[in-house]
Amino acid sequence: MTSTRPVHATIPIVPSPATIKAACSSCSLQELCLPVGLSPSDIDRLDRIISSRHTTRRGSSLYRIGDPFRSLYAVRTGAFKTIDLSEDGSEKITGFYLSGEILGLDAISTDRQNFSAVALEDSEVCVLPFEHLEQLLREIPTLQHHFHKIMSRDIMRDQGLMLLLAGMKADARLSSFLIGLSQRFANLGYSAMRFRLRMTREEIGSYLGLTLETVSRLFSRFSAEGLIRIDRREIEILDFKALRAIVEVRE
Repeated sequence: MTSTRPVHATIPIVPSPATIKAACSSCSLQELCLPVGLSPSDIDRLDRIISSRHTTRRGSSLYRIGDPFRSLYAVRTGAFKTIDLSEDGSEKITGFYLSGEILGLDAISTDRQNFSAVALEDSEVCVLPFEHLEQLLREIPTLQHHFHKIMSRDIMRDQGLMLLLAGMKADARLSSFLIGLSQRFANLGYSAMRFRLRMTREEIGSYLGLTLETVSRLFSRFSAEGLIRIDRREIEILDFKALRAIVEVRE
């Protein structure tokens, strides 16, 4: 059976002449996207290969399964989910991407997008044409090393998801997910203990292999036990140690 894929519009940002250059050197995400140690001239070269910035409205696709792979995308603002489609057309969420993280790495080996990337909120990305980036990586060893570290981090995240789905109870899956988000927000310079969920409980369930009802029940339980405080999508971690203890208990 051929699955039906959703069609969404991606809205390009056309910069004014005064802002035509998407300058990495002045970007607030420089420490996340760029390795420490790049010279000003190297950063300027990276600036020049960024072809544009794009904004993707909430619920719309940055790219879709099967699209030709031409570029990587650095999330500047907002957040994305990546989704796979089964033969019956149902969605399976394979990842969440926040500011400073790179979308599209999995497509390097196939030259086609393996997943669709859908904005969880109005989001902006920097577009890095891979052909130009690849040439730059060969010429700047520091940048190449950092790029390999980014790819390794992506692989580790995928392996972590496999461990979640294969070896953890439902409460451990959600605990691990919250801990992981906490660490990622801390890396962005935000609070590790209080943050806003960009995704719905249903989306969390899809990612963790749990039903919406199970995720909702676990959030209520964690709140009642004093592990977290919940205000709609605002989460405050009250007992980080207890969350970690749940993760250590395997089936």
